[in-house]
Amino acid sequence: MANKVVPRTFKASLRNHSQVEGDLDSLGFSGSKLWNVGRWTVQRVWDEIEHIPEHDELTAYLKNHERYDDLHSQSSQRILQELAEAFHSWYGKRTNGDTRANPPGYRKHGDEHPRSTITFKNKGFKLDTENNRVRLSKGKNTKDYWSDFALCEYETRPDVDLPTVESVQQVRAVWTGDKWELHFVCRVEIEVADAPGESTVGIDLGICTFAALAYEDETAELYPLGCLKEDGYYFSKHIANCDDSSSERAEQLHRKWSNRRTHYFHALAKHIVEQCVEKRVGSITIGDLSGVREDEDDEVKNWGTHGNLDLHGWAFDRFTNILTYKAEMQGVEVNPVSERDTSKTCSCCGRERDSNRVERGLYVCDSCELVANADVNGAENIRQVPLSPSAVSAADRSNGWLAQPSTVLFDKETGAFVPQEQVRS
Repeated sequence: MANKVVPRTFKASLRNHSQVEGDLDSLGFSGSKLWNVGRWTVQRVWDEIEHIPEHDELTAYLKNHERYDDLHSQSSQRILQELAEAFHSWYGKRTNGDTRANPPGYRKHGDEHPRSTITFKNKGFKLDTENNRVRLSKGKNTKDYWSDFALCEYETRPDVDLPTVESVQQVRAVWTGDKWELHFVCRVEIEVADAPGESTVGIDLGICTFAALAYEDETAELYPLGCLKEDGYYFSKHIANCDDSSSERAEQLHRKWSNRRTHYFHALAKHIVEQCVEKRVGSITIGDLSGVREDEDDEVKNWGTHGNLDLHGWAFDRFTNILTYKAEMQGVEVNPVSERDTSKTCSCCGRERDSNRVERGLYVCDSCELVANADVNGAENIRQVPLSPSAVSAADRSNGWLAQPSTVLFDKETGAFVPQEQVRS
C-alpha cells in the first residue's frame, strides 16, 4: 500500500436549508443574469468581428458592469469562464461539421432566470470543519445591512471527513431542481493498492468501437458504441422537437442524456480496471486523442458527415480521466501516448502503410501477411509505445489473437458490461 494525494468532490446537504435558501437563490439568479450579460456581449463581438472572446477578455470588459458585482469576483470570473468554454466548444463542433450543435443559449425560463451553479474559490469561502459550517461570500450588490455572507451548515456522508483532507479548493452551491446542495472540491490523501502485476494493456479509443483493448497475455476485447449512439439519436431528436432549446424540457433531456453517458463511462472504466486486476496488469497505455480533430498541419480534419457528428458525441478526455482515478485506486498506472500512425502500422512487423487498412474493421499487412482486427492492431501498437524494442519482439508471440477479439457489450438492464452472448435481448 502507498499514499497518494488525489482530487475528489464530496456532496453535502444543508441542515439549515430554509435559513439560507433565500441567499442562495439570490446568488443563483445573479449567476444567470451575469451569464446572460456575457452571452449578449459575446454575440455582439461575434457579429462585429467574428471573434469569440476568451474568458479573461470577457472579465476585463464586464468587471465594471453592475451584474458582475452581484457575486464575489472569483465567482463572477468562473461564470464567464464557463461561458467562454461553452462558446469555444460550440465553435469547434460547427467547424468540424456538426450542424446540430447550437451556441450556448440565455439562461431563462420564460420571464424568469433559473438558478445557476455558483463556484466559490479560496477567497470566496471560509470553512469551519469543527462546526460543519461554511461562509459563502456575497457580491457587493447582494450584501444586506447585516451580513455579507451566507452561513451554511452542512452534512456530508458518514464516510467523508473534511478535516482530514489535504485542502478544500472550491465550494460549489448547486441547485438540484428542488433544493440546494454543496459540493466540496478537495485534495485528499488516500491509500492506493500495490500494482496487481507487471503486464501491460493497450487501449485504442474510437468513434465506432469506443475502446479496443490488447493485453500482453494475447487476448483482446472490443467495446462497441451501440448503446451510446442509440441514446444520441433518441435524445437529439426529442431535444430538437422542443419549442425552445433552453426550455425546461430541453434541459431535462440534456441532463438525462448526460447522466446516461456518465454512467456508461464509469461502468466501462470500472469493468476495465477489474479486468486489469484479474489479469495482473500494472500499466494501461491509452491513446491520447486530444489532437484528433487536427491533422499534421493543425488543419481541421474532415471525418465525413457522420464521422464529424460522432466525433463530438464522445468525451474521450473525460473517459480517460475517469479511468485514471479508478485505476490508481488499484495501483494501476495509466499512461496517455500519441496515437500517431498506430492505425496504419503493423503491430507484428512494423510495416507502415495506409493501404494495409483495407476497410474499417480489417487490417492486412502486405509484408508479413498479418490479418487482424484494425482496432485491436491499433491497440497493440499503443501498448508497445512505451516498451523497449526487446520487450515487444514478436518472436515469442503468436498473432492469431489479433483477428479474434471478444466483444463486450453494455447491458442496459443491469447497467454493467458483459460478454456479447450474455447480453439480454
